[in-house]
Formats: sequence, C-alpha cells, structure tokens
Amino acid sequence: MELFFSLSLMMAVAIASGLVGAFALMKKMTLASDAISHIALPGLGIALLLKFNPIIGGAAAILLGALLIWTVERKTRIATETIIGVVFSASLAIGSLITPSEELLEVLFGGFNGFDSAEWLIGIIMSLIIISSILFLKERIALSLVSQDLAKTVGINNSRLNLFFLLIFALNVILGLKFLGVLLMGSLIIIPAAVSKNLSWNFRSDLILSAAAALFSVAIGFVLSSNFDLELGPTIISVAALLFLLSVFFKKSSAN
Repeated sequence: MELFFSLSLMMAVAIASGLVGAFALMKKMTLASDAISHIALPGLGIALLLKFNPIIGGAAAILLGALLIWTVERKTRIATETIIGVVFSASLAIGSLITPSEELLEVLFGGFNGFDSAEWLIGIIMSLIIISSILFLKERIALSLVSQDLAKTVGINNSRLNLFFLLIFALNVILGLKFLGVLLMGSLIIIPAAVSKNLSWNFRSDLILSAAAALFSVAIGFVLSSNFDLELGPTIISVAALLFLLSVFFKKSSAN
C-alpha cells in the first residue's frame, strides 16, 4: 500500500509538472522553476532546526517567496527572472547556513522515504488542483502570452493571472521536494517541457507530450532506482535528460 501511495503521488506530480512546464517554457520561466525550488531551502532548514515537518517549512518559504517576487515585480517593473535570481541567491545562501549539515544532502537531492496516507491525500488533491487549473486556464494564459493588451480587452486581468500561475508554479515545486529535493525538482518542470518543444506540432500536443515526458521519466526512473539501488531523484532526472537528447536527435532527423 505504501508503494501505491508513493508511486501514484509521484505520477500525479509528474503530470502536473509537465503541464506547468509547458506554459513556463512559453513564458520564458523555465529557469525560474529551478530558482523557486531553491527558495524552499531556508524554510526547510528552519523546520529541521525546530523539529517539525520540513515540507511545511519549505512550502511556507516558497509561497512567501512567490508573493515577494510578484509584489516586487509590480512595484519596480524589474523582469521576473531578475527578481527571482536575487531571491534565489539570498535563499540559497541563508538556507545553506542554517540547514543542519547531516540533513543537507537529503534536502538538496531528495530521497524515497515513502508517503503516509495523509501526505498522499493532500498531495493528490494539490496535484489535481494544479492539473485542472492549468487545463481550465490554458486559453487565457496562452492569450496573455500572445498579447497582454488583447487579453485585457477581453476582460483578463493579466496581473492576477500572473500571480495565480506563479502560485500554481510554486505549489508544483513544493509537491516534488520530498522525492527530488531542492536542486532537482526544477528539472522535472524544465526538461519535459524542452522535450515537448522539440517534438510537438501544435499547442495541444505540446501539453500532452510535456506531461507524458515527465510521467515517463518518473516511472522509468523509479523502476531503475528500485532495481539497481540508485538514488531516486538523480535517476529520474537522468532519464529525463536522456529523453531530451533523443528528442533533439529525432528533431534533427525529421528536419533532414
């Protein structure tokens, strides 16, 4: 039963990551996923020091960081990636200082410690919220990417939509922290979206292929790590990276 909980939750997080990643790539925010995951580090460190669930601390840090990024962006009009870079650097430095050294490796790279029924239920619900929100808002997000002025004329509040996407983005990162860690979670958003970019032929296929690439990476990574006693997080991301290399080769072959 514990294996079912863990694998099904990782599958749900993978699908959510693929969908979020497809839009993050369109919004030129793929590197932000890596940076936002690092924002969790101070929260994780504080939680470990105070002896409570580190995921709660990491989630609080990421959500506060996302709100801080959105607020500074609105006030200063500085590019989102620049603000994220500043917050990311500060978070990484502070988090490395306060996280107990014996816990730092697991915090950075994750691990497979299983999920209890409460964690599974919360994770599944959050994953479904992300997936359904992306599918419900996909046309609005796409229109906002094409032209914010045009989106505004049809009643879309671009600022509110950006905040909502940033919060969904942050929530997605939170869900993967336990098994991928601070350093690798962003890669599950970045790499499948890049695979899809190489292989997709329209908007719909882009979303489907990105979710499928993330799902395949997690499933095969889990099987390989279980059978060959490998670390779960690095194995999943290695599979995703191999998929990307194959997609580049296939794209070039198709072009020829």
